[in-house]
Amino acid sequence: MTDRSFTTDGDWDALYVDGDWVEASSDETIAVENPATREQIAEVPAATEADVDRAYEAAAEAQASWSDRSADERAAVIEDAIGLLDDHRDDILELLAVESGSANAKAFAEWQTAQGMCHHATGLAGKMDTETSDSMIPGKENEVQRVPEGVVGVISPWNFPFNLSMRAVAPALATGNAVVLKPASSTPITGGLLIARLFEEAGLPEGVLNVVTGHGSDVGDRMASHPELDVMAFTGSTEVGKQVAASAAENLALPAMELGGNNPFVVTEDADVDAAVDSAVFGSFLHQGQICISINRHLVHESLYDEYVEKLAERAEGLPIGDPRERENVVGPVIDEGQRDQILEYVERTVEQGATLEAGGDHEDLYVEPTVLSDATNDMAAACNEHFGPVAPVIPFSDEDEAVELGNDTEHGLAAAIHTGDLDRGHDLAESIEAGMVHINDQPVNEEPAIPFGGMKQSGMGRYDGDEILNELTQTKWISTQTEKRDYPF
Repeated sequence: MTDRSFTTDGDWDALYVDGDWVEASSDETIAVENPATREQIAEVPAATEADVDRAYEAAAEAQASWSDRSADERAAVIEDAIGLLDDHRDDILELLAVESGSANAKAFAEWQTAQGMCHHATGLAGKMDTETSDSMIPGKENEVQRVPEGVVGVISPWNFPFNLSMRAVAPALATGNAVVLKPASSTPITGGLLIARLFEEAGLPEGVLNVVTGHGSDVGDRMASHPELDVMAFTGSTEVGKQVAASAAENLALPAMELGGNNPFVVTEDADVDAAVDSAVFGSFLHQGQICISINRHLVHESLYDEYVEKLAERAEGLPIGDPRERENVVGPVIDEGQRDQILEYVERTVEQGATLEAGGDHEDLYVEPTVLSDATNDMAAACNEHFGPVAPVIPFSDEDEAVELGNDTEHGLAAAIHTGDLDRGHDLAESIEAGMVHINDQPVNEEPAIPFGGMKQSGMGRYDGDEILNELTQTKWISTQTEKRDYPF
């Protein structure tokens, strides 16, 4: 590779292993398409298990010396990466638009959150400290060190590829780990190669970050089961996440799993309907609903139901649809045909089950219309499944007990939101809903670098963000010193 640019015209035709841009061990490649136009924008290598092995070996070799660097030295590399994020913001936004179909609001939010993750990570570097404590044994001194886990494997998804890779990579590097990153095959640039280029330019030592692009079906098992792996950070579906976690656990690697969601949005009878609809439009249709924390089900009190449905449908029909590079467009394309067909199947089955199509329901190529379904129930296809599309099934409830019962009637427990005129009531409802994150008078698409992020039930294991990420990426080590001769009972 000779071109180290950050643009769509840059060279993205190599893996990043041990500080070099290298060819894969296979001649096979993956075409990267712009979902808005179906034009090919790049061709990346299809890595093999041998390439994954090379990446893990490089990471294992480089990790100890990286961990020996001071906290300030590790933080300085990430700070330099933040500077590059600022310098190349427009290029990154363009890449997110053409590779993942990200409209401007979503692309900017993703860039901004990734930047925030890096800022937070610089602080984590300074929390790799040693604490001392008293001992119950005379003459003994105890210290507890926080040390890196070692090698962190990251498998990231295609929907928020840049942010959801960076939220694992940046804190892993800050805390002295080395990383092997495999981005989704639909978004290998923004999910992986772009991040390699950022940290290469920021001066990260060779081997500390390695990026392999490839199909999960070819290299996913090796990524999750490699003997050098110490932490497996995965974001994706619950079904695949269980397989990844099981493979990692075979070698006693720690699984850090952020998995699927079926997120309820509860609107109580004293809520401001217009404010609730404002939240609902953003929480259902941002990035075409392809977000693990987007609204999956709208649970609305029966006294407000008709008004809510009418206003939500009107707003859905008015959203501008088209190429995300045009700033006026809010709704872009879904990622591919498989995703589109699954979304439309859920809508069709839900109508067959008795729901009423109030808005949308159609598509043009990969552009799926924002869709509103009334007369829905919790067991209809678009409600009981994580539809991962611009679909809003609206379900009535009669009282708060029913709202909580409906909200919790899912195997998932990732996120939820409540709109209410009574904040105390909102807190009571939030405590009753089985979700790792609940937002009052807002919608569920929220992530903040300093706040723990994760779910309950089948929505994952562990937490990203905040200081909780230290529990995933580091371990404690107890060193005691007996300063006086100890008396033993025998």
